[in-house]
Amino acid sequence: MKKFEWKSVLALALTGVLALGLTACGSSDSKTADAGSAAAADGKAVYRTLDEIKESGTINIGVFSDKNPFGYVDENGEYQGYDVYYARRLGEDLGVDVNFVSTEAANRIEYLQTGKVDVILANFTVTPERAEEVDFASPYMNVITSLDNWNADDSIIVISGTTAETYLIANYPDIPLQKFDSYATAKEAFENGTSVAWANDNTEVIAFALQNEGYTVGIPSLGSADTIAPAVSKGNTTLLDWINDEIVALGEENFFHADYEATLADTYGLDYEDSLVVEGGKVNAQ
Repeated sequence: MKKFEWKSVLALALTGVLALGLTACGSSDSKTADAGSAAAADGKAVYRTLDEIKESGTINIGVFSDKNPFGYVDENGEYQGYDVYYARRLGEDLGVDVNFVSTEAANRIEYLQTGKVDVILANFTVTPERAEEVDFASPYMNVITSLDNWNADDSIIVISGTTAETYLIANYPDIPLQKFDSYATAKEAFENGTSVAWANDNTEVIAFALQNEGYTVGIPSLGSADTIAPAVSKGNTTLLDWINDEIVALGEENFFHADYEATLADTYGLDYEDSLVVEGGKVNAQ
């Protein structure tokens, strides 16, 4: 079996469609959402309706705190990044404050189902399995090959709860995986040479290779092409419908291109903009 002679980063066919927004009031606190009135006795998800969110004056949005440039905390303790830019615009247009709740990849569904957050904007790739547990809004990002000759002695780093982990377990069960709970610990392990490869959303992988000399994207596309979309608790139709209408309205002003240029252009440049950005929720309208 051929052994890789360079440090390669595996992109897992999950680029992302960019469609996010900016500004207004926003908090960097991580407060827990109040249990919504839609809590069901039969174990269904807990959530707050659109009217309840408006009445409270605050929307709780789950984002990453360690995934630059999509969601991270800067040197001043403030949330920044592409998803954060979008979250602030949602809060502005809804007329409420935004309370950012830091989440890990494996906690995204749990945080929705328990009412800890109202919306997840944490590079959440749409899959049929996840759609059985949460409701996805229209996409705002596109997710941008072969491991047949992989050396079985080499492990691949993945983050627990991501589509990279699911894909590799299902399609390459003999490849050993090193699993980490956070992006920060996965990156640290990769940089320390604990594995020759890291499989992840290709937007993250491309950014890592561009920002760190000596690394390359060994497989730029692995698996199927997917999209990234906001997610709400299953059955929360009032909030879901509002977000979908908002995405259409934001598309008319090319908001997601503006978000890309404000938060991602420094990392990716402008060459990736049109292939990643999804305006108005229409993936084929590029």
